[in-house]
Amino acid sequence: MKLHPAEPNTGIIFRRVDLVGGGAEIPARWDHIVDSRMCTVLATESGISVATVEHLMSAFYGLEIDNVIVEINGPEIPAMDGSAAPFIFLMECAGLTEQNVPRQAIRILKDCRYCHGDNMVSLSPSLAGLTVEFSIDFKAPAVGQQHCTFGVAKDVFKLEISKARTFGFLSDVTALREAGLARGGCLDNAIVVDGDRILNDDGLRHDDEFVRHKALDAIGDLYLAGNPVIGHFQGVCSSHADTAKLLRKVFLDRSNWELVYLYNDEIPFSDWSETKEMAALA
Repeated sequence: MKLHPAEPNTGIIFRRVDLVGGGAEIPARWDHIVDSRMCTVLATESGISVATVEHLMSAFYGLEIDNVIVEINGPEIPAMDGSAAPFIFLMECAGLTEQNVPRQAIRILKDCRYCHGDNMVSLSPSLAGLTVEFSIDFKAPAVGQQHCTFGVAKDVFKLEISKARTFGFLSDVTALREAGLARGGCLDNAIVVDGDRILNDDGLRHDDEFVRHKALDAIGDLYLAGNPVIGHFQGVCSSHADTAKLLRKVFLDRSNWELVYLYNDEIPFSDWSETKEMAALA
């Protein structure tokens, strides 16, 4: 995978270069989600896809990267260590450029909620950028019940969220392999849980690393809105699929949101103001 600079207003584009003809482009947007059962998969109308985009998208959100071409020679984003931290490290080593164009954000105007059984996801209005609240409840004693809330400022993301790794259970391994995913999966790029045991020799990076990773996933999936989000997200035992359906519900009703300018990216996280409504997304 290679990341290339992109001009203002390009957005985030995945480019498959391994296929005949090369250069097939997949926009990183909610309306290109084709599967979200175990990860988030994007595809073109012709079926060219890229899977497991959520960790990289979360890193883009955390570093406030709006425009980039992701060139990839395969069907799935590299797993790295199962978190967003390696992506952040490499992008910061390469260097970031501030573009001379105002950033835009999607401001949530009304409460939107999607429920599926005991799972729930919602977006509600907020004046403080994006906040993410997540709760999980797993039968495995090693995970159990956990809860977290974060304001997604750049420093908070890097220190508190980005290092949280994906996790799974021994029973998940077969399903992932049959789906053609996690082909390089091992204890180096995921936390593996077996009942009350963590199988990784190095243990956990945070006592609540599991729920922090769910917040990381949600941030990456929410960036498929096409812009950063001004709103409060809540997830209760929810999945990639639930967040995808929430985004679809939000964008089906134009009165749920507005596209606004952020007049100064350097203002404190809690002081988002002086926004201006822009044209509706297609």
